[in-house]
Amino acid sequence: MAKGKVYEPAHVRNVALIGHGGSGKTSFAEAALYTSGATNRLGKIEDGSTLSDYHPDEIERQISINTSMLYTDWSNIKMNILDTPGYPDFIGEVKSGLSVADNALLFLKAAEGIEVGTEIDWQFTDEYHTPAAIIINKVDNEHAKVDDIFQAARDRFSVDVTRMQFPVSEGHTFDSVVDLLKMKLLKYTKDGDGKPAEQDIPGELQEKANKLRTELIEKIAESDEALLDKFLDAGDLSEEEFFAGLKKAYINRKIFPVFYASSVHNVGVSAVLDFLTNVAPSPVDRGPLKVIHNDKNEEIDLPPVASKEPILFIFKTISEAHVGELSFFRLYSGTIHSGIDLVNQSNGTSERISQIYIMNGKNRSEVSELKAGDIAAVVKLKNTHTNDTLAPKNMPVSVKKIKFPEPIISVALQPRNKGEEEKIGSGLQTLHAEDPTFVVNFDPELSQTTINGQGELHLDIIVKRLKERFGVEVDLEKPRIPFRETIKKQSRVQGKYKKQSGGRGQYGDVWLQLDPMPRGGDFEFVDAIVGGVVPGKYVPAVEKGVRETMRQGVLAGYPVVDVKATLDDGSHHPVDSSEMAFKVAASMAFKKAFLGANPVLLEPIYNVEVRVSEEFMGDVMGDISSRRGKIQGMDSEGSFQIVRAKVPLAELHKYSTALRSMTGGRGIHKQSFSHYEEVPYEFAEKIIEEAKKEKEEEV
Repeated sequence: MAKGKVYEPAHVRNVALIGHGGSGKTSFAEAALYTSGATNRLGKIEDGSTLSDYHPDEIERQISINTSMLYTDWSNIKMNILDTPGYPDFIGEVKSGLSVADNALLFLKAAEGIEVGTEIDWQFTDEYHTPAAIIINKVDNEHAKVDDIFQAARDRFSVDVTRMQFPVSEGHTFDSVVDLLKMKLLKYTKDGDGKPAEQDIPGELQEKANKLRTELIEKIAESDEALLDKFLDAGDLSEEEFFAGLKKAYINRKIFPVFYASSVHNVGVSAVLDFLTNVAPSPVDRGPLKVIHNDKNEEIDLPPVASKEPILFIFKTISEAHVGELSFFRLYSGTIHSGIDLVNQSNGTSERISQIYIMNGKNRSEVSELKAGDIAAVVKLKNTHTNDTLAPKNMPVSVKKIKFPEPIISVALQPRNKGEEEKIGSGLQTLHAEDPTFVVNFDPELSQTTINGQGELHLDIIVKRLKERFGVEVDLEKPRIPFRETIKKQSRVQGKYKKQSGGRGQYGDVWLQLDPMPRGGDFEFVDAIVGGVVPGKYVPAVEKGVRETMRQGVLAGYPVVDVKATLDDGSHHPVDSSEMAFKVAASMAFKKAFLGANPVLLEPIYNVEVRVSEEFMGDVMGDISSRRGKIQGMDSEGSFQIVRAKVPLAELHKYSTALRSMTGGRGIHKQSFSHYEEVPYEFAEKIIEEAKKEKEEEV
């Protein structure tokens, strides 16, 4: 493509490559760029030479970690390709890529087929209502079973999964497909050239081709009432009706086209590029975007028109060496060029657009301007990050924010060197701004900072970036568990504080009754004093003494919950009584009453939902039981099983890693807080003992 060429909205295709790890997305992107002439060699993942996976972490691990932005020109159409990671730790990258794509290509392996990650990605296309095609890739695998995989996709995803072509053979001999759109055989060379020879369909394949072409025409006709009437009258559709109907059905998710490829050998890639050019929607075809008008607090339509006000949305932020922060954006409306000022709709700050870059991995090309519908990157935005909208002052609208998945793993963080806390905090906040699926929490109760993400690898990458970019090192450890303490029966005791040491003494005397409350009842303080035996002015001090003792805990130093404390008697001294004396007396009474009321420890219980294929069900359920979990129910979704359980948080440390190990990387889970429950006696004893030891060491 000509350097710096500006494309009209109708001549842009925004495509996200999605699918489970190892399904060939990056190799496909590499083949697409090579076939279209954007690069002069076919890079390989094994030797770290692909344009897409250029980060040292990606080259070292041979997996995609970041969504890469790529572009090329095919038949005067600009293809913006977003190559998303397949590893579940980086699921947020898939959501951000799909949020700005007009098309999704979902990759399935010709041998393994639908995996858990594949299914999650498919659900995201449904969430965004993104037109989606399926690439059955690695057809040259000796264990390929393309018909089984096609049927599985139809069974699992939709009856509207429909072949646009079929492979002449599978396994090592795969080099040709019969294209049902052109009704030609496309034969590819083994040298990776990517440009097929078009041939007539051989006689032995003609019957199958005719049958599948008829099925395709029927599927297109069924998607539109007018076309169906025409088809029923004439028994066929014209070429023009065929392609117009296919395009409309694809845009409306009434057809999910299927293609076959070996992206490593560049077989079948050009046919997908032709489809994206001739059938897949441009930003204009997708129509207006629903955005929020901030002043009116209502939804309005934002058409992708180059002459309107410029509105852009930041869907990803990265930091590159020697460049600084790069903000990836989609321009939803208008035209932008360097030097214009826009307002961040999240925080009201003004931002100047400096250089605008189109990206092929780490290779950047500056463009003078960009029109609606296109995707690019901009550098040096001061206060703008992922999920922010930039718009003119007179057009205060916001694109709906990407809803990122909640973290599923949490680890505690300790600075390796003293005095670096501020630097670490600043670095972590920057990394969160770049990657919202990474969350930092400081728990004042536990005096601990935790970092939370989508998996162990995700957090390892974060810690590595912290060291490389901010020069600080941290150690990771198991997070403390926020246990609670409570009681199971009623108890009533006296607490008397009496001190005389010359001059004015101290005197406070209270009777407290403690009663257990229902779980989640928190705390209630009742003043039941009659006759002023404890003067009213000292009652707040009694409550304060109780509350402070509850915060500090009695058994093991954890906060006390679900207790009702009733002050019902006591005595005072006209000279020696004071607020402090009654506060101390209340604390003494509370501790004594608490220990006499059958005290117990409570632990947080989490809802856990595991999605896994049936073959691993026994292992997963056995493992949950070994973690003191209770199975709540099971459902099946296609070939996958959903296991729901309640599991103590103390048993969930690094569960995502254990689950992936147990299921060969094919199990995923999500978790959320449910409630507090009593800790079994034998575990509680250990926790209390450890707490006592820690206290002694501190002293």
